[in-house]
Amino acid sequence: MEPLSADEIRRSFVNSSKSQIKAMTLPSRFTELPWESLDYLGWRDPKAPNRGYLVVRREAGVTGIAVNTQASGAARRGAGLCDLCNTAHHLTDVALFAARRAGTAGRAGNTVGTYICADLACSLYVRGLRELDVPQGETAGPEVRAERLATRLEGFVNRVLA
Repeated sequence: MEPLSADEIRRSFVNSSKSQIKAMTLPSRFTELPWESLDYLGWRDPKAPNRGYLVVRREAGVTGIAVNTQASGAARRGAGLCDLCNTAHHLTDVALFAARRAGTAGRAGNTVGTYICADLACSLYVRGLRELDVPQGETAGPEVRAERLATRLEGFVNRVLA
């Protein structure tokens, strides 16, 4: 992913009000992000842990989507699968994120939800740059997994924009 400025990121959001965008906290160490290893920029807001953000560079430009989740609660046993990168995690490391739809549908309260890595670091998992605790069994290489991630992410963005 090509690096983005803070202004580009803030202007990209399609499902947030101006006040929500203003209150958004950018990722810590923003200038030190591993942009070359990212398919999208994803982070949880340190001031509002149930809030997260996905910023995707697409053919039509940069699209930002605010997502929300609930606190994970008590520890659960078992494994969960991220719908974007197809990475298996402990259940507590996958969260159901809901995004308000863009436009009129979002103002009416309509949302789209999907299970995503709780830390929103799918790009790092598909490239083997972040350690996993659950055996994967995945045989595809990082390039193929990154392509699949891009396809699934595009589908999610399109659902928010629809």
